[in-house]
Amino acid sequence: MSTIHPTAIIHDAAEIGQGVSVGPYSVIGPRAKIADGVMIESHVVIRGLTVIGENTKIYPFASIGHPPQDLKYQGEEVKLIIGKNNVIREHVTMHPGTGVGRGETVIGDNGLFMVGAHVAHDCIVGNNVVFANNATLGGHVTLGDYVMIGGLAGVHQHTRVGSYAFIGGASAVVNDLIPYGSAYGVNATLGGLNIVGMKRRGMDRDMIHDLRNAYRLLFAWEGTFQERIEDVEEQFAENDAVMDIIGFIKADSARNICQPAFDPSR
Repeated sequence: MSTIHPTAIIHDAAEIGQGVSVGPYSVIGPRAKIADGVMIESHVVIRGLTVIGENTKIYPFASIGHPPQDLKYQGEEVKLIIGKNNVIREHVTMHPGTGVGRGETVIGDNGLFMVGAHVAHDCIVGNNVVFANNATLGGHVTLGDYVMIGGLAGVHQHTRVGSYAFIGGASAVVNDLIPYGSAYGVNATLGGLNIVGMKRRGMDRDMIHDLRNAYRLLFAWEGTFQERIEDVEEQFAENDAVMDIIGFIKADSARNICQPAFDPSR
């Protein structure tokens, strides 16, 4: 049975699953779909066409599914889809898509969104991500699986961040960050590979060794970037992780690839 506090306001048309708990003064709108086992604490507001997956936990003052902060939005039918087993902490905001975008924002499973994190309109967020306090995505961002974003960091709209990437605290990422990469700085640059993250996820040592060699070749001084891409593609064709990076780089994108901050004096 679900447990609903008497001060919570839940529209009769909202779909509420089994074993859901809703705390004091929370408000759930008519088009919300709340799956089994979801925990909604006090003072949470959920509106719009918002779907929340099983066993997700939402903490006080989170604002989920309100209209996107885009001046082009004119009230179109748009969605916010949140996966299962997410933890959404206090004051987190998540917005649906826009009519001129993909029409929906999609968030995967098993994410941790710490206090004040923000997911803007039309984003696609993978599984097992971590947003530290006040980490922010602009609109139309695509975020891979196992990405970790440090506190106060921001990702510019239309930017892609590959799986297993790490973004340091207070960084501003304005270019696409390769899978397994680490970015740091106010104007973030590529600082190397996320070796710590790969080890934590149990990645094979030989795979990491190949990734390091491929990275050094890919971002070396010699030759053009296209030539280096071709060299890496030829030498590491059997390494799936390296090929993930190559595929990411070769894909169409509105942004350039985030590059290392080379010292021009060396």
